[in-house]
Amino acid sequence: MVTPALRALRSHYAESRLIGVMKPYVAEVFAGGDWFDDLVFFNGGPWSQGVLAVAWQLRRRRIDLVVLFSNTFRSAWTAWLGGCRRRIGYARYCRSLLLTDVLQPVRDEFGQRQPSPVLDAYNLLVERAGCPRPSRLMELFTTGADERAADQVWERAHLEDYSEVICLNSGAAFGSAKHWPSAYFADLARRLAVERGSGILVLCGPNERELARDIARQAKHPNVHALADLTAPAVPDGPHLSIGLTKACVRRADLLVTTDSGPRHFAAAFDRPVVTLFGPTHIEWTETYHPRAVHLQKRVECGPCQLRVCPLDHRCMLQLTPDEVYDAAEELLH
Repeated sequence: MVTPALRALRSHYAESRLIGVMKPYVAEVFAGGDWFDDLVFFNGGPWSQGVLAVAWQLRRRRIDLVVLFSNTFRSAWTAWLGGCRRRIGYARYCRSLLLTDVLQPVRDEFGQRQPSPVLDAYNLLVERAGCPRPSRLMELFTTGADERAADQVWERAHLEDYSEVICLNSGAAFGSAKHWPSAYFADLARRLAVERGSGILVLCGPNERELARDIARQAKHPNVHALADLTAPAVPDGPHLSIGLTKACVRRADLLVTTDSGPRHFAAAFDRPVVTLFGPTHIEWTETYHPRAVHLQKRVECGPCQLRVCPLDHRCMLQLTPDEVYDAAEELLH
């Protein structure tokens, strides 16, 4: 969601050197693009990659301007310690005194933060930095290595033999409250395979292998494949699970059905149709303005609660049926 703002910075400051400060895994999301001239990694760990180390690297580079897309106190403190001359960010977590340009988050008439698109909030930051108003067009890229890894997956599962390939993404790093039941995903996969003859690829990250396998097992159909079974270590000479591989799989899919998680945004950035299953989170926070997206959410009396773990009966996700999701998928595929 930050890519429209990054593109605006890259265009407006075409003669400048742009440095990305991020956690190491985030770099894989940006891989293949031209947004940054250099990267500084930050993981909050030991001296070599903690606040003081990153601040020292910034101070050595004599940074003229920093745009803080992260709302943490730590990011503002790092920029201040790093001697960045102009520091633009939102007034969050008692950090306003560390900033030179303070923007206020959207609030309702009672002064409470109002759910509003993060994408627009990012764009406002770079407008304060002098950029013309950015577009809302998200973009991502894949690398040659990403595409070769996806080629291996397609070949092993014979996905090129199907008239359409649909990716399912069941994971959600936010917490279990975002999960749609595995049995529901399996029912959906089986129906897509039987009624449409689709090839189904169940995506996963390194910590979601068994979840993907469970969905494929429950589906009980030869068209349904778990990415975990097509990659190392299940396949000794196969590609490894990675963000780059997930990007490449989403980029070539005819449709993605996903929980409210990262791959949903990959689909928008690659202009792929996507059905997103929302439960405890406000759709407004992560609106992507993607014209080929369908958002499904059951309005229940206890939600959206924004909780990571449901303290009740997970009704917001359980009431969202496979039939409803199938109908939304059919609408997009047509």
